[in-house]
Amino acid sequence: MNMLIAIALGGAVGSLARHGLTVYCEHLLGGDFPYGIFLANVAGSFAIGVVFVILVERSFLPDVLRPFLMVGFLGAFTTFSTFSLQAIGLLQDGRLMAAAVYILGSVLLSLVAAWIGLTATRAMTS
Repeated sequence: MNMLIAIALGGAVGSLARHGLTVYCEHLLGGDFPYGIFLANVAGSFAIGVVFVILVERSFLPDVLRPFLMVGFLGAFTTFSTFSLQAIGLLQDGRLMAAAVYILGSVLLSLVAAWIGLTATRAMTS
């Protein structure tokens, strides 16, 4: 039961953080490109690399933080369902270049960010 509560709380905080980042990015940069979700996916991918090393590989923090952070918070903060819907929207609007940048940039930068998070955290904790 504690694990389910940790996931639910992490999910609530993560989704609120994603929404806040999206609103902030739209206010700061405009709404013509999904900057908030783009940033959430890249930053969240970096963070999951860091959290994985700290919680799973090195066991530096209590186990209850794993479902809270990895499943709950980062699962809700990074969202490829929203990513997919927004990519389709860009394509349907005929914004092929923006869609290509968004799709390729999100996937490639998120993979690179996760790798950097894993590698940097492993180096700092060994």
